[in-house]
Amino acid sequence: MKLLVVILLLVILASLFSALVFLVRDRGTTHRTVRALTWRIGLSIGLFLLLLLAGWMGWIEPHGLHPRP
Repeated sequence: MKLLVVILLLVILASLFSALVFLVRDRGTTHRTVRALTWRIGLSIGLFLLLLLAGWMGWIEPHGLHPRP
């Protein structure tokens, strides 16, 4: 599960970087920047939903900070 999350985060970063490259190269003449940012948003929402599903199914367990007594 950790590997899948790391891979998705890397793909999200790659999409963000490609949007930056398209923004600089195209100078607003194409829609490639918008498409890359749309992919980034979709992947981010998908990752969030995957983490929610994994928590609900018991594949991952939260281990948050415990308050001090």
